[in-house]
Amino acid sequence: MEPTTIAKSPAREKYNASRLAHWDGVAKDSDRRATWGGYYRRRLAQVYRAFVAPGCRVLEVGSGLGDLLANLNATEAVGVDFSREMVDRAAARHPEIRFICADAHRLNQAVDGHFDLIILSDLVNDLWDVQEVLEQVARVSTPRTRLVLNFYSRLWEPVLSVADRLGLAKPTLQQNWFTVDDVVNLIQLTGFEPIRHSEEILWPIDTPVLAPLANRYLVKIWPFRWLALTNVLLARPRAQDRGGAAPVVSVIVPARNEAGNIPQVFDRVPEMGGGTEIVFVEGHSKDDTLAAIQQEIAAHPERRCLALQQTGVGKGDAVRLGFAKASGDVLMILDADLTVPPEDLPRFYEALASGHGEFINGVRLVYPLEGEAMRFFNFIANKLFGLTFSWLLGQPVKDTLCGTKVLWKSDYDLIAANRAHFGELDPFGDFDLLFGSARLGLKIVDLPIRYRARTYGTTNIQRWRHGVLLFRMVLLAARRLKFW
Repeated sequence: MEPTTIAKSPAREKYNASRLAHWDGVAKDSDRRATWGGYYRRRLAQVYRAFVAPGCRVLEVGSGLGDLLANLNATEAVGVDFSREMVDRAAARHPEIRFICADAHRLNQAVDGHFDLIILSDLVNDLWDVQEVLEQVARVSTPRTRLVLNFYSRLWEPVLSVADRLGLAKPTLQQNWFTVDDVVNLIQLTGFEPIRHSEEILWPIDTPVLAPLANRYLVKIWPFRWLALTNVLLARPRAQDRGGAAPVVSVIVPARNEAGNIPQVFDRVPEMGGGTEIVFVEGHSKDDTLAAIQQEIAAHPERRCLALQQTGVGKGDAVRLGFAKASGDVLMILDADLTVPPEDLPRFYEALASGHGEFINGVRLVYPLEGEAMRFFNFIANKLFGLTFSWLLGQPVKDTLCGTKVLWKSDYDLIAANRAHFGELDPFGDFDLLFGSARLGLKIVDLPIRYRARTYGTTNIQRWRHGVLLFRMVLLAARRLKFW
């Protein structure tokens, strides 16, 4: 989007001059002035590290002394600040980082290229024109860029004012005080859309036991989260058509004891995008599933197909093998029981290719279920797990275990590179993808489908044993994504 042109005004010039003099003074005083803000900034660095993927190019606007950037372990980091004193001291403290002295309102004139992650930490409170700065940020973004902002809650205005007078906090001038809705409105006006937000830091003083309890746990739950010091908002550029050639689609079909369904896969999976590849992963079947796959591949030379055999165990292992061998730009999962109709796959493709979402998650719990497609207690459990994981992931996920999930292969590669963060506890494959997508800040979109009853074979789900594993997934997500 083209930035708006705003004429200079005496009021604006006076505002900027006072800010510049103030932050130059704060920088000169930084070596001898200790405040309670040290713990606050260290905790913020922990929050921001969760957004830094391998190979990430990070830009911080309003980088100050550069301590936040230095703690992110980014592959490449660039800091921009309009205070020359801040920039000089930051460069001396962190020589491995490139710092640029520039006004955020003229950002695109100061930095080259585009960035994967752009940070505005405690900056919008201090800007003359937040909308103008966000327009500048949009010009150094790509469709895959993630914008993360944090800003003070107005509830803390009197507390911070008292701390300032007592010399306990870094001194500030008059601030902008925004609600979350205010900032969401501004990012939407400038071509971004929100993905999720969270409240962080309930107790900003480094106090043993109390600070970890308050900031890891209490601040995440009602009613304590309303008392948080800062709001953190994750956003992405609004959906755009990627253009170029239509992407090739790989449909991964995990198949165990599904011989009778294999012919239907060929009959019902449509061609999508720039072509469709069907990747079968046979998993130690007791019937002749592998033979059925090989027979149907031979009978359909016009279809692009690949047949694989698992060496590991479980659907999660099958999905990972299929994704690793797939050649398409788009990866889809289709369970061989065909309870998700293959005819619905183009809907998933369109939702992804149009940019409406970056991880398209099938949902079985909206339309009425067909016949005995899902047992009653399984239905209730799926509803409860959906509510729980929506809270843990920070995005609506109504059905965690629907067999059909769709994402770009480039995003899956990043999830795989980050897999060590969660380990390989997930036997289903669904949570590996959901957790990884949430950590990368991908936009998750639910897509309702009509869930059909099986026409061949019996379910491979073991209600009680897999229920225990699902509970372990809840604990893992809580530990790695919510309470950390």
